[in-house]
Amino acid sequence: MDPKGKDKNVNHNRFAAIAVAALGGALMLASCGSDPTPGGPDKGTSSAEPTKSGAACPSGTLNAEGSSAQKNAIEEAITAYQEQCPDVTINYNPTGSGAGIKQFNAGQVDFAGSDSALKTEPKDGVIEADAAKTRCANNPAWDIPMVVGPIAVSYNVAGVDGLVLNAQVAANIFNGTIKTWNAPEIAKLNPGVKLPSSKIAVFYRSDESGTTENFTKYLQAASGGAWKKEPAKTWTGTGSGKEKSAGVAEGVKATANSITYVEWSYARDNNLAIAKIDTGSGTPVELTGESAGKAVAAAKADGTGNDLRLKLDYTTKEPGAYPIILVTYEIVCSKGLDPAKTELVKSFLTSFASSESQSSLEQIGYAPLPEEVRTKVDAAIKAIS
Repeated sequence: MDPKGKDKNVNHNRFAAIAVAALGGALMLASCGSDPTPGGPDKGTSSAEPTKSGAACPSGTLNAEGSSAQKNAIEEAITAYQEQCPDVTINYNPTGSGAGIKQFNAGQVDFAGSDSALKTEPKDGVIEADAAKTRCANNPAWDIPMVVGPIAVSYNVAGVDGLVLNAQVAANIFNGTIKTWNAPEIAKLNPGVKLPSSKIAVFYRSDESGTTENFTKYLQAASGGAWKKEPAKTWTGTGSGKEKSAGVAEGVKATANSITYVEWSYARDNNLAIAKIDTGSGTPVELTGESAGKAVAAAKADGTGNDLRLKLDYTTKEPGAYPIILVTYEIVCSKGLDPAKTELVKSFLTSFASSESQSSLEQIGYAPLPEEVRTKVDAAIKAIS
């Protein structure tokens, strides 16, 4: 279960060197001068040796909140960082992307994790990017990509392995148009597979979720009009709601003939079956770190300067590219945060973005940042002041 409002102290020790995919395209970088606004109670001082990534070890407490999609990844990074910087306490509360941004904009946490970049259009009368700028003492907040989280379409159907779906069929399952597992549309994609006549039980995220937004972006972009609702953090399809990633994963694990969308790491942790996706490239694509990396390689820069938001291509037909991915951004003040907190944020994120930290992620269900992006991320973190 994802905890609420509790300190995170985790003990993962899984590191493995893996190859990293290259990302084409350039991201322009800009640096900012230093003009922080004093504020918070913690005063960080360099009191230990640098980490292996070169990040200095200050002291103090750092609080963050948001994306549950990156929960396992950031906990891994926190454990590794605190082993090298024992005078730093980092608390991450995986309440979901929407809650994390609200808490950041309210000044309750030092940075936020979000599976979607800050919105520049109004929602409920609030423009997230403007609210974040106000929180950062009238300085821009930056979206810094840190975790690549493939989204699995996970299911629990006895006797069915290697289920194949495409965007149109998935959209019609999740909008309630396709109601049974032996529907002709599913059978056509799975010749020779004995599909039950059972009703499909759909689970969705009941909390505001960047995973929901990215999944519905995929459905809208790639389904040929089958998904008619606008992508959003709040679910607009059919099914039964479960809170956070752990909730939907547990729902499918415990319920026969069910299906959900959930981050790869949660699907792996719960031993859930994962559908292959027919993108129209010729061969249905299995979800792997390599196939997710190929989809990241199709992304384009969509921000300016050190705001490193990416535009994902959910309709890619690149052979072997798994199209349903999300990127978790760390939302940070470019400047304007208390100097001690700024030092802590930069130190931890430098460690998180390091080659060593990123290379550990595939074993726990994530894809590392392509090196071309990772170096831009590292430079943007250095520009925080």
